[in-house]
Amino acid sequence: MSRPVRFLVCLVVSAVFVLPLFAMVVVAFTPRELVFDGGASLWPSSFTTSNFTNLFASFPVWRWFSNAMIVATLTTALSVAVNLAAGFALAKLQFAGRTFVLVVVLSTLMVPAQAVMIPQFELVARMGLIGLFWAVILPSASTALGVFLARQFFVSVPDELLDAARLDGCGTVATLRYVVLPMAKPLIAVMVLLAFMTQWNDFLWPLITLRDPDLYTLPVALRFLQGQFDADYGGLMAMALLSCVPLLVVFVALQRFFVDGFSRSGIR
Repeated sequence: MSRPVRFLVCLVVSAVFVLPLFAMVVVAFTPRELVFDGGASLWPSSFTTSNFTNLFASFPVWRWFSNAMIVATLTTALSVAVNLAAGFALAKLQFAGRTFVLVVVLSTLMVPAQAVMIPQFELVARMGLIGLFWAVILPSASTALGVFLARQFFVSVPDELLDAARLDGCGTVATLRYVVLPMAKPLIAVMVLLAFMTQWNDFLWPLITLRDPDLYTLPVALRFLQGQFDADYGGLMAMALLSCVPLLVVFVALQRFFVDGFSRSGIR
C-alpha cells in the first residue's frame, strides 16, 4: 500500500472517531433554540454557554461528578492492587492448582457481564450493599484482563532477581513492593487507565444498584436529561462533554506509559 493511500485511510478512520466528538462539542455550545429548530450545524452562527449554566442550575452536577470520581478512584485503586497481587502469584509463586486458577480466570473473559449480573446482584443484596457505593466498587475489585496483563508482565521478570531479593531477607510482599513494582510502572499505568475508564463509563450496574439519585454517577445521571417525549440535546451534550474531561486528563497523563505497558505485557 502506497504512502498516499495509507494517509487517506488513516484520515478516513480518524474522521470516523473525531467527527462525533466534534459534533458533541458544537451542540454543547449551540443555543437551545437553534438545536430544536434544526439550526445546528458543524459551525453554527452563534455560540453560548447557556447549556452549561442551565445544567448546573437545574441539576446537582457537582454531586454526580464527585460520586463518579469517588467510585472510579476507589475502584481503580482496589482493582490495581488486587490484580497486581493475583498476577504476581500466578506468575512467580508455586502452589497447587495454579494452572487451573489461571484457566478459570481467563475463561471468564468469554462470559458477558450481563450473564452474571443476576447472581451478582443477589450476592450484593445479601451483603446489604444495595444503595451504597460499595455495591458498585466491590464487584469490580478484580478483572480477568487486569490479572492476565499483570501475570504476563511478571513472567518476564527474571527469577534470579527475586532470588537475590530473598537472599537479602525480603519476603514475598517485600519483594513485590520494593523489587518488582518499581519496574512495573508502565503496567500500572495501563491498569489504572483501563480500570478508571471502564468504571467511569459504567452505566447499567450503577443504575441497578444505586437507588438514591443523590448517589448517581454521571453516566446514570445523563438519563435525567432525557424525558419521555423530548430531550434537551444541548444539556445532554454539555453533560457528555464534562464527563469526557477526566478521561482525557488521565489518558494524557499516562499515555507515555500506555504502549510500553501493553508491549511488556505481551499484548501486540
